[in-house]
Amino acid sequence: MASPLDLPTLSLGDKVKERRIQERLASLCLSPERVQKVRDVFLEEMELGLASAPTKKSSLQMENTFIPELPDGSENGEYLALDLGGTNFRVIYIKYQDGSVVEEFVDYYHVEEPIRLGPGEVLFDFLADCIADFTKRRNLDTKQLPLGFTFSFPMTQKSLDVGILVSWTKSFNCPGVVGEDAVQMLSEAINRKGLKVEVVAVLNDTTGTLVQGAFLDRRCAIGMILGTGSNGCYIEHVERIEKWKGEHKEKEVIIDIEWGAFGDNGVLDFIKTEWDRAVDQESLLVNSFTYEKYFGGKYLGDLVRHVLLTLTKEGLYCGPASVLSKQGTLTTSLVSRMEKEAFEGKTTETLEALQKIGLNASEEHAAIAQYVAGLLSYRGIQLVCVPTGELLKRMSKNHCAIAIDGSLYEHHPRFKVLMEKLLKDFAPSYGFNLFLARDGSGKGAALAAAIAERLQRQT
Repeated sequence: MASPLDLPTLSLGDKVKERRIQERLASLCLSPERVQKVRDVFLEEMELGLASAPTKKSSLQMENTFIPELPDGSENGEYLALDLGGTNFRVIYIKYQDGSVVEEFVDYYHVEEPIRLGPGEVLFDFLADCIADFTKRRNLDTKQLPLGFTFSFPMTQKSLDVGILVSWTKSFNCPGVVGEDAVQMLSEAINRKGLKVEVVAVLNDTTGTLVQGAFLDRRCAIGMILGTGSNGCYIEHVERIEKWKGEHKEKEVIIDIEWGAFGDNGVLDFIKTEWDRAVDQESLLVNSFTYEKYFGGKYLGDLVRHVLLTLTKEGLYCGPASVLSKQGTLTTSLVSRMEKEAFEGKTTETLEALQKIGLNASEEHAAIAQYVAGLLSYRGIQLVCVPTGELLKRMSKNHCAIAIDGSLYEHHPRFKVLMEKLLKDFAPSYGFNLFLARDGSGKGAALAAAIAERLQRQT
């Protein structure tokens, strides 16, 4: 029976076949030397991303979120949060009393394709319509409410309430928004509807996870998304942010790393395999979001599929190749199930799942699939832990709580336990704990609005 902490092993009874498969997939195993090189490159990209006059462009955005404080237990009042990042979005109401949630409502709305692809003004008018619907039905329309806006797309922030869209991602492509301030466009739509709502903070889901994490554990200083994609943020000393010019009273601020795009400039090509390239070529945004394509939930299943397709073509797996040629045939949830069974010393569910999708699989083939899933999962967790370990060392806290949101972390049986082991290896002098902080994109946005109000009172 395997352990989530162990490197995957293959035992087929056919030593020749075992060796051929292991040798063929050796490029998926990151040696200590290659892990160290990833670490070195990450540190270099971080410094370039923070520099005022970088010698070359970094693949890490290192965006200043302009959030200089975290929840401190003094939160009081009523707040709205708007969470936009996919085809479904939410309007949320939260009431805080002495740092505790005493009332909470949430409604879900679907953004149809014509709105996701139509003019930007139409999108923001739709969002304002939904806010109007929510506040009226909840009898909140007579109250003046601050709103925190989770806008989970790449943006450049100029202040806590200014977010310039860099590019649309996912299924959105509204003309007239790239290069514009999303907060201003939302505020104008809100004003057109005559709503008593003021947008006071904009952030993404990763920043929201850190803020919500700090609400749950005051020691929290790192926020992370491990779901369909991946990103991280942390608390940085202002004096280290060279590109943030001028005098600032803040001592620390949350930096949104945008590490999903780490390697978009080619600096990580030394770990890129033929299967990574195949997944990238099939993706909607080729040569973008390089890092998250190594392990993100949107891609992990297809990585396993491409490896099995190669083994099939080389006579080492079952096929038929036509089944494995279809994008999405193997899902990341199936990879999680394979991993769970591998740790239990079983192949029953794995075999049934492989046969269900049309593969001529035997127990031997189920074992091979589990081995491939294990290799790719292990590599992915190594890659998550490299930047995380460097952040622990950079902040040099005696203990740092790390808030994580996302289905990959929540449901994959290897992620939490192996992350704990590898982080102890990568940053041995620093205490930490990992914890699931659900709904940073919602509750974190409401907390960001509360922080924005507190900052306004201090000026």
